[in-house]
This record gives sequence, structure tokens and C-alpha cells, in this order.
Amino acid sequence: MQTLRLIVDPSQLQSPEAAEALKRAAAILRGGGLVAFPTETVYGLGANALDAAAVGRIFAAKERPAWDPVIVHIAAPPMLEQLVTDVSDRAAALMKAFWPGPLTLLLPRSAEVPAAVTAGRPLVGVRMPSHPVALELLRRAQVPVAAPSANLFSRTSPTTAGHVLDDLDGRIDAVLDGGPALHGVESTVLDITENPMRIYRPGAITEEQIRAVAGAVELHRESKTPAEAPAQGLPAPGVGLRHYAPRARLVLVEAPAAELGRKLAEAASKLNSARVGVMLPGGIDAEFGTCAAVIFNWGRWDEPGTLAEQLYAGLRRLDAQGCEVILCPLPAAEGIGVAMRDRLRKAARE
Repeated sequence: MQTLRLIVDPSQLQSPEAAEALKRAAAILRGGGLVAFPTETVYGLGANALDAAAVGRIFAAKERPAWDPVIVHIAAPPMLEQLVTDVSDRAAALMKAFWPGPLTLLLPRSAEVPAAVTAGRPLVGVRMPSHPVALELLRRAQVPVAAPSANLFSRTSPTTAGHVLDDLDGRIDAVLDGGPALHGVESTVLDITENPMRIYRPGAITEEQIRAVAGAVELHRESKTPAEAPAQGLPAPGVGLRHYAPRARLVLVEAPAAELGRKLAEAASKLNSARVGVMLPGGIDAEFGTCAAVIFNWGRWDEPGTLAEQLYAGLRRLDAQGCEVILCPLPAAEGIGVAMRDRLRKAARE
């Protein structure tokens, strides 16, 4: 299979070039094919969510196990009618506050949704992305689109079309290249059927924002030793096991900002037999001495939004430079830092 790279400028969606690219991508989706596309979080790998065979191709291309559910993307609330059996007042309030945007809601699944989408579970994850290319693709395709991240299973998520092709070139029909993703970490996944509501995967929409709109909510606490192959489908994407991981071994370093440079240097000195990469934030001074560390300039430590945007790009860059071990600081557990810590801890699991 030859993977098409279709270029779309998000600021020029009405241009003839963009219209043709979007038309081709939408036709592939309607025909049961696979299209990777940009969202405001990461690039997703899309297929018609109501076509079981097409959804199966997502799992095959990503080498994703059947117990890991995928999220369905829609362009407008009326698309929900095919996907879910009930939209509660609480769900409606959250949609009004955060859609389009990086919030996935777990809602009661309709019979039209193939079991593969939800890993056999009764709830389906749905969101409306805010990226203009994603929304226009969904409008033109006129079908809800199942789309996990467009990478090989368990590996670092893609935030550019180049990252997608690094993993999936020749495995999928096309990638819509709309430039880099904005937030850089996947959407928040929220189960509103529980009381209190439960965040299964933290993201750019924070626990505090959700609580202000819809009331009591808590963060899901995972087992420190999850099963390698769950007996039943996972309750949400990204729960348990090893996800988001670079090929290199990932070592996390946690310390106050004033001590972080020294801690990174100390960790690097203990790895002098390996090629070491460092996710080094701006404003953090570190002397690596005789250790020829490969540095990725990650963005300022006091700008967590930039750190999130560049997180996966940095891990992929250091992988591409042949690093055997990557040292990465853990951001503070506040705001989008909660999501980054979640991803980094899953990526560092052995």
C-alpha cells in the first residue's frame, strides 16, 4: 500500500488545493479506508466508526490489541444520535463548555457502534475536535470517525505528519498534513456515568475545569502492576500497561527547579556507557561533563503548555538520534502537568 501525503493549510481550507485534499481523504473514509489527520491534541488514525471492517483495519495497522478501545470523533452534536442512547444534562453541560475541544465523554453506546470500538464495553468515548482540518474532514466524510493516535501501539504519539509516516507509512491509505498539533497530549477522557465522575485519562481539560461545570470528579488511580493482557476490555483508551513509549529506555527525574539541572547531570553520569538523551527545559542549567549527552531543548520549565506541545516531538527526536536512554524531568502535578506526568510514567514502565 502506498500512503498518500495530502497537504492542507489550516488557514486556507477554502483553497482549491485544500478542498481537493479533503475531498480525497473523506472519500477514503467513506470507502472503508484509513486516514491519519491532525487534531488539536495529536494526530489520529481514522476510519468510519460504524464500519466494523474499517475499524478492524485500525487495529491491524497499529498492531493494537482488541482490549484497548478507541475514541469516536464527530463534527456536530446530531452525529451523537447514531452513537449513543442517552445524553444526560451533565453531558450536555460539558459539551456546551468544552466542545469542540480536547474532552472525550464516555456515554452509553448504541447498537450501531461495533463492539471493536469499545472493546466490548457498554460505553463509547466521543469527542468533537477543535482543529479546523479535523472538523472539515468530519463534515465532508459525513460519518463518525473512530480514531486513536496514529502510531504503532504503545509507542510515542505523533504530533506531526512526519511522525505518522515514521510509524505507519505503507500501512494506511493517507495522511492529511495540517502541520503540528497544538496541545501535544491526548484528550481528557471522562466517565460521566459514575458518581463522582471519573477521569480515566487526564488531558488539557483539567479536573478543576470539569468540577466547575459539572460537579464532583476524581482522577482514576491505576494499579502499579497492571496485567499484561486484561481479561476484559479496558474502560478507556490509555489506561494501564505501557503507552506513549520511545524505543529508548525512559528515566524520569523529579526535583525542584533549583536542583533539577544537578539531578539530571548526576543521572547522566551514571549512564556513561550508554548514549544518553536529555529533555532539557529552558532556564535549567546542567553541566554534563564527559557525558556526551544529546540535548533536546524542550521549552521553558515555567511554560507547561509549551512543554506539553513539544513532549512527544522531543522523545521522537532523541530516538531518531540513536539514544539508548532518555532522561526526562517530571513536570509539576498541576494543570496540563498532570497529563504529562501520566504519559511519562506510562512510557517509563518496563
